[in-house]
Amino acid sequence: MKAWLIAFAFTQAVEVPIYLRAGAGWRAALLASTLTHPLVWFGFSTVRGLGLSYSGTLVVVEAFAILVEAAWLSSRRVKRAFLWSLLANLTSVTLGFLSRAAFGWP
Repeated sequence: MKAWLIAFAFTQAVEVPIYLRAGAGWRAALLASTLTHPLVWFGFSTVRGLGLSYSGTLVVVEAFAILVEAAWLSSRRVKRAFLWSLLANLTSVTLGFLSRAAFGWP
C-alpha cells in the first residue's frame, strides 16, 4: 500500500499541473487520476494474467487511464480533453520510469 501511495502522489504531482494548464479546475484536476490510478495500479497484475507481455499490459492499462481521464475532463468541459489526458499520462509514466531507473522510486 505504501508503494501505491508514493506512486499516486508522484502521479498527482505530474498530472495535476498539466490538467490545470488545460483549464481544469483543482477538483477536476485532482480527481482525474484519482479515478484511474488505483484501478491501473492494482489491476495491472490482473490484466497481465490475461497472457499479455509487460509492454502489452502497460499499453492496455495506460489506454484505459487516458480514455477515462479524457472522458472525465470532457465532462468538466475541458477542451481537447483527449490530448491533455494523453499528454498527462505519457508524461507521468515516462517520468515514473525515468525516476525508477535513476532513484529506485516510485
